[in-house]
Amino acid sequence: MNRTRSVYLVFLLALASQRLWEVRISQRHAARLLAAGGLEHAPRQYQLMKVLHASWFVAIWGEVIAKQRRFRPALAWPAALLFVTGQALRYAAIVTLGPRWTARAIIRPGDPPVSHGIYRYLRHPNYLGVALEIAAVPLLHSAWWTALAYSLANLLLLRARIRVEEAALRPGTGSQRSLTTIYGADD
Repeated sequence: MNRTRSVYLVFLLALASQRLWEVRISQRHAARLLAAGGLEHAPRQYQLMKVLHASWFVAIWGEVIAKQRRFRPALAWPAALLFVTGQALRYAAIVTLGPRWTARAIIRPGDPPVSHGIYRYLRHPNYLGVALEIAAVPLLHSAWWTALAYSLANLLLLRARIRVEEAALRPGTGSQRSLTTIYGADD
């Protein structure tokens, strides 16, 4: 295995570890929200998000190895910038939501929607961050097909997920509530 592939594999393993750490935090927050009367919406979407994100890691590495993808600095630098931007957006959402943050769509009746922090500027900052990362991480080592296929799959999943969230947050439904999310991923 060449040096750039070895470094890239270490990066992917570190990113997977980061995601697993986030899942643990999400589970802790979800348990508290549910215990406080929160309701989960679209649990099947969460299961699909887990499959999408787990298979994404496998697909990236598989394409890099099977297709002998080479590291291309001219592509990697812009991809790295997109990745860092995605991380910043996701963590801004996590910090802003605090204990209301979870990968699952959990609504606690009576909580107002979050409208401070990054949410003053973006309606779904976490989803934008995840979309940037799903496209950028494979491109760090020229895995074009994975970037394209998973970006499209993520777009379809997020489209459905955002509809569920927006319906739950819609004023006039008699139950405007907070919705805590990370990933359309969620992961």
